Amino acid sequence: MIAAYIPSPSTNGIHIGPLFLHVYGLMYVFAVGAAILVSSRRWRKAGGDPNLPYEVALWAFPAGLIGGRIYFLITTPSQVPDHWWGPFAIWQGGLGIWGGIAGGVLVGLLVLRRRLSKPDVRRFMDAAAPGLLVAQSFGRVGNYFNQELFGKPSTLPWALKISPSHRPPGYLQYATFQPTFLYEIIWNLSLAGFLVWLGHHRKIRPPGLFALYVAGYSAFRLFEEQLRIDYSVHIVGMRLNFWIALILFLTGVAWFIATQRGVTLEGIGARMGLAPAIGTSGPDGRAPAPGAKAARKSLAASRSPGRGRRAARRPRTPD
Repeated sequence: MIAAYIPSPSTNGIHIGPLFLHVYGLMYVFAVGAAILVSSRRWRKAGGDPNLPYEVALWAFPAGLIGGRIYFLITTPSQVPDHWWGPFAIWQGGLGIWGGIAGGVLVGLLVLRRRLSKPDVRRFMDAAAPGLLVAQSFGRVGNYFNQELFGKPSTLPWALKISPSHRPPGYLQYATFQPTFLYEIIWNLSLAGFLVWLGHHRKIRPPGLFALYVAGYSAFRLFEEQLRIDYSVHIVGMRLNFWIALILFLTGVAWFIATQRGVTLEGIGARMGLAPAIGTSGPDGRAPAPGAKAARKSLAASRSPGRGRRAARRPRTPD
């Protein structure tokens, strides 16, 4: 006998007249609203247009839905309903978070590049990172109502009771399971709060906070993927999403270190002889103004004519 557990909802939606509104879909509406609200407030405090997050979400949200569904169809085709409408039934099978994030972020960046300079795009990414984590938390509430994406059997006081019709094959004899949706909600909200605190108390070069979002969320997924028992493709004994999370975690850490050291793709290209050396960021994450370095050298030369003539004969190596 289990003394305590978290009950699952008796239904995953509500009836409004002849219509049945799925909570899973409703949570996505709340998720978008939360992301816009948090990002708009943070972007306004950073000196940006508070209406820009609305414009980005207008394009990024549907792109995220499409990307998430495509990822799910590719990685778990056996979980798609066997009907002509199966690929479109996001309420039966759901979305892949990695595809959703990738689709939404890529399209969002395309919108931002039409509105902002590269340094401001990086600043916007940092402003939006906590909002994305809050949005993902709302999405996990939808998983709770669908009784899906839970973990291994558990008798903990906070274990989640799953109805027999939602238990995966091989686990029908168990009643309660690890509430991985709850763990992720707690982690996401905690990480969002940490990113906000870090941005206020430390000088982080953009998009350093976004890089930490990628690394931090992926780090949790490394833990979560070892608890989940729903269907997944396995590679070398581990779930596919575990390996993707590992790659993204390492990428996020490397990205954060690179941004804090002022390394950019343009700067790397310049060192390789592929682009002018204009990509090295300043302390505030912004690129130096064109001609600023030349102006400083010219001023130094005017103050020391001898050194100026030597510099003209033998160019110095860029800093």
